[in-house]
Amino acid sequence: MTAALELRGLRKRFGGLTATDDVNLSVPEGALHALIGPNGAGKTTLINQVAGELRHDAGAILVGGVDVGALPPWERVRRGLARTFQIAQLLPDESARDNVALAVQARQGHSFRFFADARRNGDGNTQAAQLLEEVGLSACAGTRVADLAQGERKQLELAVALATRPSLLLLDEPMAGLSPVESQAMVALLRQLKGKVTIVLVEHDMDAVFALADRISVLVYGRVVASGTADEIRSDPAVRTAYLGSGDEAC
Repeated sequence: MTAALELRGLRKRFGGLTATDDVNLSVPEGALHALIGPNGAGKTTLINQVAGELRHDAGAILVGGVDVGALPPWERVRRGLARTFQIAQLLPDESARDNVALAVQARQGHSFRFFADARRNGDGNTQAAQLLEEVGLSACAGTRVADLAQGERKQLELAVALATRPSLLLLDEPMAGLSPVESQAMVALLRQLKGKVTIVLVEHDMDAVFALADRISVLVYGRVVASGTADEIRSDPAVRTAYLGSGDEAC
């Protein structure tokens, strides 16, 4: 079976710093694969390379068996890749509904130079309403993004990503800045998405990672030092030494 995402010898250097060091990774369709590691381990750098926002120096990036390494970000989106960011990338002065409707409109291939076009797109608004309901934001459809709570913005960014109908979803710290209650809600939402779309999750919240991930890869100084199930990662001495520490799972 063709992997949803396969990385072969991925490498990225910034001067004398090797940010991604010969990374090999295979994520099956429908799986949720987590990337963990200390700050500066190269997790976001790796995600940026997969998304096309950062050009890799060596290796290959295959999405659905196709090498996308030379494609710009928007072409990768057309091939089924979507992502979220550590800090939500949304239009703060527009409503939650309009943010999602614009993403739907972009997927449909219409011009999105004018918000009026999206607001008149009945099918787009219907899909936007469905996506907002899916992420638990129906009550906030008409609310300006700037007036949403942090957890709601994270939910909205996920809805915007899902509006492109991705086959591969890259999530960069979706729990960042969330309260314990908001984190629990996000975990429940991601659990509902498991199996419907392949997910690569970068996250520092170990409770969330261990609750969600089918497999986990640990990055240290840009290199994968271990991969396995949650139980295997918990018990790996090298992982505990390099990252988890002696019972301390903080980053």
